[in-house]
This record gives sequence, C-alpha cells and structure tokens, in this order.
Amino acid sequence: MKVAVLDFGKTNSKLFVFGQDGRILDERRTSPDWIRKEGLSVLDEAALHDWALDVVNEAVDGHGVEGLMVSGHGCTFALVDDVALTHPILDYEQEPPAEIAARIDRRIPDFAETFSPRLPLGFNYGRHMLWLEQVEPGAFAAAKAILGYPQYWSWRFGGRAVSEVSYLGCHSHLWAPRRRDFSSLVDAEGWRGRMPAFARAGAVIGERRFGKAGKPVAIHNGVHDSNAALHAYRRQQLGPLTVVSTGTWVIVLNPDCPLDALDRDRDMLVNVDVDGGPVPTIRFMGGREFATISGNWQGAIAPAAIERAIDASVMALPSFAPGGPMPGRTGEIFGRVSDAEERAAVALLYVALMVDLSLDLIRSRDTVIVDGGLNAGGLLAGLLAALRPGQSFMQGATLEGSATGAAALAFESVGREFAAETPEPVRATSFKGLPGYRDQWRALIAGRGIAASAGGAQ
Repeated sequence: MKVAVLDFGKTNSKLFVFGQDGRILDERRTSPDWIRKEGLSVLDEAALHDWALDVVNEAVDGHGVEGLMVSGHGCTFALVDDVALTHPILDYEQEPPAEIAARIDRRIPDFAETFSPRLPLGFNYGRHMLWLEQVEPGAFAAAKAILGYPQYWSWRFGGRAVSEVSYLGCHSHLWAPRRRDFSSLVDAEGWRGRMPAFARAGAVIGERRFGKAGKPVAIHNGVHDSNAALHAYRRQQLGPLTVVSTGTWVIVLNPDCPLDALDRDRDMLVNVDVDGGPVPTIRFMGGREFATISGNWQGAIAPAAIERAIDASVMALPSFAPGGPMPGRTGEIFGRVSDAEERAAVALLYVALMVDLSLDLIRSRDTVIVDGGLNAGGLLAGLLAALRPGQSFMQGATLEGSATGAAALAFESVGREFAAETPEPVRATSFKGLPGYRDQWRALIAGRGIAASAGGAQ
C-alpha cells in the first residue's frame, strides 16, 4: 500500500508519496499564493487546489496510491455549504481593524478555560472567526459547516465534513482541553451546531477516483502538522520526549510540562494530541525570523561562518516576527556582520538560542527530537546538543516529521503496518565560544527587559 500526503504549510505546500516501509518515494512542492480580495488577504484556493489535484493524479498514475492524507498548518478555518466555500479562506497574518478588535476581544474566553493566549493577528483562529462574522455575516449565515484547514482539504477532495481534535485544540479559543469539549465561545456564538461530528485524524471519511484510470482512493481525515510530528515519534515508544518541530513556525511540544507552568504572555499554550490529550507547547515564528535575519539565505551554512559569528559576538536579539516568548520587541542585530553567510550563521544561532530558551520555559528535561526544515544538515540539532549537554538529542531520519506522522495515521487507520525510520542520535557541535555567546545573548535580552530564563540552562 502507498499513501499520498498533502502537507499544506503557510509558506510551502508539498506532496509526498509514502510506502509502508516509511520511505518517501516521490515529492512535489509549491508555494501557496495569498492574494487581496475585497480588502482582505485570502488564499488563492483555486490555484492551490489545481496544483494539488494535478500532483495527486500523478501520484496515483505513477505509484498506485491507495490513500490521500492531509497535514495542515494551524490558525486557519474554512466556512462551507454543501458544495463550496461561502467565503475565501483568510490569511492568518492580518490584524482586524482596531474598533472591531476592541469589540471581539471582549468575547474571548479566559486562558484558564482554553489555554489559548490572546495572540495578535489570526494566531487564534476563533478571533478571526469573530472578525469575519462581524464584516461578512452572510458568509456565516450560508455556512453549513465550520472546518479546520486540513479538514477543509480532506472535504474538498471527496471526504465528508468532519471535525478533528488536534486542529480544534490548536490555540484556537474554540476548545477547552480540561473538559475535552468546545469552549464557551462556541456556544455563546451559536457555532456548535455547525461543528461537524468528530473523526480521528487519519480515519477514512470518503473515497474519490483519481488518475487516468479513475482509480478509487480512500480520503483520510487530516491532522494539524506539528501534532502529526509528535505522533510520528510517540508511536515509536521512545520514552518521555520533547519534540521541536521546525518550519515557518518552531513549535516546541513537551507533554510532561505541568499546565500551571504555562505563561500566557510568552506564547505558551496547550496543543491537543490526536487522541485529545493536552500537550503543553511554546512556539515562535522561527522559520520566518530566520529568513528575515538571514536575508532569505538558501543552502548550507559552513561551520567556519558559525565560528566567526561567535568569535565576533555578532547576534540577533528578538523579535523579528509577531508572537513568541518575547513579544512586543523589535528585533535587531547586535554587532557588525561581515558577509551574507555570517548573517545566515547569526540567524541560525538566533533560532538555536530561542529554542534553548523555549526548552527552559517549557521545562524540558528528557530526550529532545529536532525535526523539520530548519535542521537541514543537522546543524541546528548539533548546536542545541552543545547548548544543553545535560539532555539527549535526536533528529528525524528525514526532515518531514509532520508528513511522516500524517502517513502513519493513515496507514494505522486501515490496519496496515508503517515502519518509519528511528530518529538518529545527535552529536554536539564543538564551537568553543558557544556557552559564553549564549550567556551574553541572555544578558542582553535581560537588559532589554526580557526575562532571560525559567529554570536555567541545562
């Protein structure tokens, strides 16, 4: 059996074909377009659909794919009637007008109920739902179902409309993790009746014919991407672990962190795993910040460039994107960068230092698995292992933990084995000035009025 996974990210969207041995047999990539329409930034859904349909047809023709699974980024919802969207899908990177924000923010439930901090833009998609209901009430009136982003795509490709707990529970303001039920906001707004029945991530929710021969393909219920990565490693019974999932966002998930340790002001929150369990989380927009700091650097970074940045004490100070554990601060470069590669080295060191701080804040003490695109070449994981010698570090055998976890859920739902590769141990890098560089960075952020640590470095 082979499964195609559509992994819809905010910046990059991908298709992977997985075999039961866990290997990626084929892949395709594109970048979704976010366009202006009637004063709002929205997804060019038609263009992304056409790309996805083409690559799924190719996967069915070329590999005999029998299942289609979806993994999707957070913060996004879709309103649908029986056949189509009733409003274009909102881009979560836009802030409601101040006068509307003042009204809707009064209706948001308390952190103690949802464990969703009050974040800017649409980082809580319940907030964007309130906004859209204010400005486009007809779209809400016409909607028969409110879907999470992965569930929209599973429905769009032939599945029935369903809800899924890892997506609803993803800092949306819509879920109460302790009760394992919708939040008071959903009932106050009368939305419960348009939340479809739940299905587990990976469950078969429909069938559609693809490819030149019209081959029947099972449609599986989609999943939140970072929770898919968590599932990919948890299923391998590796013991207590923290997962660092990297992409546009860096998501640090530690299921063993006490809920009362979460600080709503530092982008700490509860995610919900695919079985409804609470997963304490801290996050920052690390991929976006890396691109901003590095000037969109592509490719490898030589260790010599890392050493130069450390020796010169050139460092990036937070923050270069909204949200994160140090919000409300304007990012800056401390020191003078000598060339483009050193600037990229500074950017990667920044991500490593932010993850290191996040691991302290989320009280991570056990094995850490570093996953995703920012760990290309293993340098990020090596830096973290050097910064935290008291912990064991591993890295995914591939960079695609989210897609691998999504594939595992699809195979498991039909009773098929899925033998993903075991993560590999990480060897710490040997930059002699790294501990002092970290101490200087923490002193600088503390001097800017930012608490440097919660529990101290490992």
